[in-house]
Parts: sequence; structure tokens; C-alpha cells
Amino acid sequence: MAVVRHRSLQFVLWVIVASIAALTSSVSAQDQCRACHEALGDAPSTLFKNDIHAGMGLSCADCHGGNPKTEDMEAAMNKAAGYIGVPKGDGIVKACARCHSSAPIMVKKFNSLLPLNQAELLSTSVHGTLSTTGKEAIAACTNCHGAHGILKKVDPASSVNALNLPKTCAKCHSDARYMRTYSPALPIDQYDKYRMSVHGKRNISGDSKAAECANCHGSHGILSAKDVRSSVYPTNIPATCGVCHSDAQYMRGYGIPSDQLEKFTRSVHGVALLQKKDLGAPACNKCHGNHGATPPGVESISKVCGTCHALNADLFSKSPHKKAFDQKNLPECETCHGNHDIIVATNKLLGVTQDAVCSRCHGESQNPKGYAAAKGMRALIDTLESQEQAAIALVAEAEQKGMEISEAKFKLRDAHQARLESRTMVHSFNEERFKEVVDKGLGVTAVVREEATAALDEYIYRRLGLGLATLAITILVVSLYLYIRKIERRQATGAK
Repeated sequence: MAVVRHRSLQFVLWVIVASIAALTSSVSAQDQCRACHEALGDAPSTLFKNDIHAGMGLSCADCHGGNPKTEDMEAAMNKAAGYIGVPKGDGIVKACARCHSSAPIMVKKFNSLLPLNQAELLSTSVHGTLSTTGKEAIAACTNCHGAHGILKKVDPASSVNALNLPKTCAKCHSDARYMRTYSPALPIDQYDKYRMSVHGKRNISGDSKAAECANCHGSHGILSAKDVRSSVYPTNIPATCGVCHSDAQYMRGYGIPSDQLEKFTRSVHGVALLQKKDLGAPACNKCHGNHGATPPGVESISKVCGTCHALNADLFSKSPHKKAFDQKNLPECETCHGNHDIIVATNKLLGVTQDAVCSRCHGESQNPKGYAAAKGMRALIDTLESQEQAAIALVAEAEQKGMEISEAKFKLRDAHQARLESRTMVHSFNEERFKEVVDKGLGVTAVVREEATAALDEYIYRRLGLGLATLAITILVVSLYLYIRKIERRQATGAK
């Protein structure tokens, strides 16, 4: 019985050894290059064992050319047999494109869903720009994907896996000497900032859904941020961020809303950027940062807004509200203006009406001093606006009647400027200082109304004078006509 078991075990071992030998023989018969290099135990052949191309049956010759079926090294590496050796520079892209740009190979043979225009996109991207050698593009496929150990993007060990891609990009973009050669103005701390961002922290913790380089910049077709087609061109940034942040299902679990893009689009900033194409208007990155993207905290919101609205921020920092907001841990600008859905700052935000933001905290019995100041400031700015409109109407009427009113019309700009300054001065929350600005505007409107009224009075005077002159001339003409007729009749009577 023991002999039978021993012979059975020998048979099983023989089958396993025979299978391995057959498999090795099969590989060797099909790819002598690989068999030889595996025997040498070199790094490329070791890496290639796990390469996605090896798993799909590709041989060394598919990339390097030559004859993989002969053991004769000279015959295998004969250029007449198509041997090209190690592709370099643009040759790498061409070698990859032979398959990756071919529908018969990628679609029909391998049933791949990968796009066929990757090489074309790379050639028109920033990485496809001519390198300093003048002979090849800056980057080739292997710079990002590797050469012999290429893995699927979903493989955790892949260099282009979502969790590894930032490090892959950083190999060049964090190299000061390398980047100085190609783009001296481009910062080299992008990866460090990314690691500190909310996206980077999640990525490092293993969250593959968090945004990484390719999510924002793309992969093969990366364009300069100055290119209007780029996904990170200012007018395109909201839509780029919105790919993730507007997807309620994708954002589920992060505890943040998914309506930010919708709100931004109809905000004063969104209208200026997306409709009026004002590149000075902020997109998402202007407030949240680029590679160091993170939601502004309570302390930093005013600093972020103050980057553009410097005078408003300075006035607020010296106002009585600064201390009150700090005590209640309220974000400064956002409390009154909102964040993504910031509306145009009109007079209705000021005052004690139901629409006014002041009434949220100030009432006749609650914070009455602020209530009185808000009410008085609203009355002042309403008066300025009504007086400005009245002056504009008078100037327009005088101009329509043909009166020379250009000087008064020019002065209207000062009234308009005073009204704009008053809206800025609101942030001081000082009624006296606010009144000084408004009074300056009221003084201008008074002068303009006086000049426009004088022009209209002159128009009436001229019309009256013209009427009287016309009447006098008419009487004179009629009198002359009658006198001439009288003479003619006398002459006619004398002739008879």
C-alpha cells in the first residue's frame, strides 16, 4: 500500500514538472529573446513577467523588432529582420503607437476599450513640445508608464494608478534643474502643496476618488493653462472641478454639497467669468488654491477675498464688526455675502428691511446702535442714488434738446464714483465716514442738476425768443404784403 502511494506521488510530481517544462518550452519556442534574458535574470525580463503586454502574449520583438524564434543572437538581432534595438525619444512613441493607434490590433485582436488617439494627443500636448536636444519630444510613453513592467491603471502597483500618479508626475515637476530647463516660471513645489491639500491628504490615505493630476490636467493631451482648450484655462476650471463636485453620487460620503458649480454659475463671479469672459474674475482655484486646494477656514476667508477686494478687507479689519465676528467665530466676508452664490452687491443688502443682511443681527431692541447706523446709511445711499438718477435724467433731456451739456455730463462720473466708494465704505460700518463719501456725491449731483436745469431754462428762453422773433417777422412780412397790395391797387385806379 505504501509503495502504491509513493508511486502516485511520483506520478503527480512528474506531471507538474512536465507541465512546467512544456510551458517553458512553449515560451522559448515563441520568444527566444525572452527565454535568453530570463536565463540571465536581468531586470527587464524580470519586470516583463508581470507586464500587461506579456500577459496578452506579446514578445520582445513586438517592441524591439528582430526574430524571436531563433536562438542565434546575431540572427535574432539582425536589422534586416527588423531589429530596432532600444527605442529612444520619439521612437518610443512610434513603437507604442504601432499597436495603440491601430483599431485592428487594439479593438479586434485584444478587444481593448482604450482610446486610439493617445499618441496624437501626446504629440499636441505640452509634453509633446520639442526638447532641448531639438530631436525629440520632452516626454515619451515610458516616462510615465515605465518600460518592461507596465501594469494596468487599476493595479495598485502601476505608476499611473490614481494613488501613484502624483509621485510619477513629481519625478519631473519637482526636479528644479529639469523644470528650469523647460519652464522656469512653473513652481516646483506643486507636489508638496498637493500633499498638504484636502485632495492630497485623501489620496495619501488611499482614497482613489480624490482628485489627482490627471483628473484636472488630463493625461495624454495635457495643454498649457494659457491655452483656451485646456481643462485648467480660467473659464474651464469651474467645469473641470464640477466633474466631481457636481456629481452627487460621486461626492456621497464626503459631507459636502454638490451644487457649488450651479451656484457659482449664477453668482456675480460666475457671470463675470463664464458669460462676460472676464479672466480677472475668480474661478474655483482663485479662492481654494490649485495644487494646495483646501476650503478656506474662518480666519483665512477674509484673506482670500482680500486678495482682490483689498480696500474692503482693510476697512472691515478696522471696523467694530471685526471683533464681534471673531468672538462669534463667524467668517468675515462669507457671513454677509455668501461663498459660491455671491450676488451683486446692491443697496438692498444694506439697511433694516427684510432683505438686508444687517437685519439678521441688528434690530430695534437687539444691537440698536447698529440698527440705527444701518438704517441711516441705507437712507443716505438711497438718496444719493435717487439724486444721481434725477441728474442723469435732466442731463439726458437737455442733451436730447440739443443743448451743450458735456461738462455736466462729465461731472456725472464723479457722482457715480462716489456711489461706488460709498458701497466700499459700508465695510467700515462707520456712519460718519460713510456720510462724507455720500455728501461728496450729493454735492456733485446738485451741481449737475443745477447746470442741467440752467441748460433747459436756456432752451426755453431760446425757444421763446425764437417764437417772438418769428412772430415779429411774420407781422412784418404780412404788413409789407398788404402795403404792396395797397400800392398796386392805387396804381391800377390811376391808370384808368
